[in-house]
Amino acid sequence: MSRGRNTLELGGVISDVLDPFTRSTSLSVVYNTREVISGCNLKPSQVTNQPRVEIGGNDLSTFYTLIMVDPDAPSPSNPNLREYLHWIVTDIPATTGVSFGKEVICYESPMPSMGIHRIVFSLFRQLGRETVYAPNWRQNFNTREFAELYNLGLPVAAVYFNCHRENGTGGRRV
Repeated sequence: MSRGRNTLELGGVISDVLDPFTRSTSLSVVYNTREVISGCNLKPSQVTNQPRVEIGGNDLSTFYTLIMVDPDAPSPSNPNLREYLHWIVTDIPATTGVSFGKEVICYESPMPSMGIHRIVFSLFRQLGRETVYAPNWRQNFNTREFAELYNLGLPVAAVYFNCHRENGTGGRRV
């Protein structure tokens, strides 16, 4: 990807899933030993188990919500299930990880059957503890509407990876 341009913009995450924002908190997502760097490629076998997620910050009274979605479900050419919700963890204290939060939608590993899917992790700052609740659906989830419903504002961090079926090949348009 070109230097100086935001990979979230180049990958279409900014526009398809999120509005432009300024990163203000660190977010680390690691599957086994592989850290997710925006735009990297991971296969379904590499993302079967939920990742280790660590969040920065310096105020222990601050809590975050992590949302994981696939905006390309069931296929990038026909994303009529956009966004498919894979995971939500709320009440994550600053300077910790998701294991300290409350999993309100359990982790479901990405298993794309056609095309290259972007899997997006978005981190939002909560107004307080126990102020965000689980939606009743996974298909046609909308990160922006969810953030608005719970007054989460713009994300404070985000990262994404590309995922395609095990024997799939090819690149993603940018």
